[in-house]
Amino acid sequence: MMKSVKAMENREERRTNAILRLFTLVAVVCIGALLLTGCAWQHPGETRAEVDRRHQRVMRLNNEGMLSDLDRALLLDRPSKLTDKRIP
Repeated sequence: MMKSVKAMENREERRTNAILRLFTLVAVVCIGALLLTGCAWQHPGETRAEVDRRHQRVMRLNNEGMLSDLDRALLLDRPSKLTDKRIP
């Protein structure tokens, strides 16, 4: 009698594991499909030159922001309060 109870528990665990595996597989396939669509999904009708210009602009803005943050961290963004005059 105890064997049948244990066998029933194992079936339920297997069913739960199978459902979780199927859900994980479906989620991975959906995420992969979304990632593979690329730029065409977001900006239909763009020419290759427009895409290149947009990418160059984004890279330029990112570099400017990074350099601005670096200047601020190194305290190079503020004017110097030093003077060339001697104070008596």
